[in-house]
Amino acid sequence: MRYSPRASLRCMTISAVVLLGTITWPAVVAHAQRSAHILIADQFNNRVIEVDATTHKVVWTFGNGSDVAGPHSVVGVNDVQRVGPLTLIAGTGIPGANPPLPGCSDPVNGCPDNRVFLVDHAGNIVWQYGQAGVTGSDANQLNTPVQSTFVSNFPGQPGFGVLITDQGNQRVILVSLASHSIVWQYGTTGTSGMGPNQLSNPNSAELLENGHILIADESNNRVIEITAGGSIVKTFTIGGSLNGAAFASRLPNGNTLITDSVNNRIVEVDGTDHIVWQYVTNTGANSNPNPNPTRGVRLHNGNTLISDQFNNRVVEVTPAGKIVFQQGQTNVLGNGFNQLNGPYDAKQIGDYTGLTPPFDFDVER
Repeated sequence: MRYSPRASLRCMTISAVVLLGTITWPAVVAHAQRSAHILIADQFNNRVIEVDATTHKVVWTFGNGSDVAGPHSVVGVNDVQRVGPLTLIAGTGIPGANPPLPGCSDPVNGCPDNRVFLVDHAGNIVWQYGQAGVTGSDANQLNTPVQSTFVSNFPGQPGFGVLITDQGNQRVILVSLASHSIVWQYGTTGTSGMGPNQLSNPNSAELLENGHILIADESNNRVIEITAGGSIVKTFTIGGSLNGAAFASRLPNGNTLITDSVNNRIVEVDGTDHIVWQYVTNTGANSNPNPNPTRGVRLHNGNTLISDQFNNRVVEVTPAGKIVFQQGQTNVLGNGFNQLNGPYDAKQIGDYTGLTPPFDFDVER
């Protein structure tokens, strides 16, 4: 796969739009090439790590492990994406729970984060939406942002933006990097439902090549494809069996890959919602009976990279279901070498197969 910027964008720089430096498009394209590194949102270790898939060594990290959101910490990270030389991070936070969840020292009130931000390689936050530890729905406020996607070609919205799945506010919003304001929204703020312009605990949103938005509407047990105008054009439920839609992406073959979390599986369905491939994550040796996988993304090589959350591992499986890579030891939590704690998201750096590319690339396969 080769990425090349569209001619109309060739002379633009990031700094001209969002004041993030003087990075030119050729430099961005160089950073966009696929590598053997995997970027992981290691949720309950309160960190993002980049690992070498060959050696399993951590080669870059953000997050000092603190359960208090700050300039050098991220709490309950659920989503991460490499954006050229920058990294986009969704600081979701960790809710209060009984028994308490790991990674949070306050089981009663929880440990909020409520930020989406870009960091440079040195770990400096260069752009942020949401306030550290503040839960809300007003300007520059979020409530449990579970996923964020960097976009450059959202219909009717020029310039760069970040598509944020703001779960606790029951909405998906597009925030302009330049104006730092919401310029598009689907879902009625604070209202959970299944009616027009309503969502129930949305868990992801991806901008499709056709300009539509694909949303994993978790508690409604559906994946919906909507127009930028808010009309639902397709609904996927895996034939009515979907339970906990954690993530969805549109594959190059036109099929839809769905993370069916409560059913512990990753499922590929065709345009008529019929299963054409699936992988179940709780059948192997030492597996947690209910690992609740949170992300399944298709790779350029045809394999699928799965964040198998409560098995504390990230695995790459072939179409035949063979595991060819694993980071983390099955059902063993930790933060030492080759250990994870509730990994929520994993992506191969530079591989945007089925995902929204962060820049307006023409993709040649």
